[in-house]
Amino acid sequence: MPQFKKILCPVDFDQNSLLALGLACELAQERKATLYALHVVEIPPGPEVAIPFDKMEGQARTKLEELARQKINGKASYEVRVTSGDPSVEILRAAERIGSDLIVMATHGRKGLRRFVLGSVAERVVREAPCLVLTIRPAGPGPNRRPPSPETKGVEIDRSPSPPF
Repeated sequence: MPQFKKILCPVDFDQNSLLALGLACELAQERKATLYALHVVEIPPGPEVAIPFDKMEGQARTKLEELARQKINGKASYEVRVTSGDPSVEILRAAERIGSDLIVMATHGRKGLRRFVLGSVAERVVREAPCLVLTIRPAGPGPNRRPPSPETKGVEIDRSPSPPF
């Protein structure tokens, strides 16, 4: 079993990312690892716009610190980090900077045209991460999905066949 000492968990404050944070906290507690909770204030692509990113980062930091106090405090060592930019790029940079052993992150479960147009942060992170990545996808109907069991507390484990390495 890998020894995880630094676990990165990107949080965008949706329900699925809160489930990922809960799981990351449990792993950090079990492994006596440090949990890094990260929020990326997304900068929209295109021409520069006059949006107060400093203020948005400050609000996100306050919200993430409060969330960390509620969900992690006393269970595991943790740090809160907030930055602005392209979420996948910033998650990968953070993983490199802190030397993450594991990234635990939510997916949004987009398919088809929405995924093509909006892209997939999780997909890029999985492809380019310098460490293992555990993704938590939304529970719901799908060909390889089962209802969440009480043991996973709403976290669904992907049981689809894995490609050979």
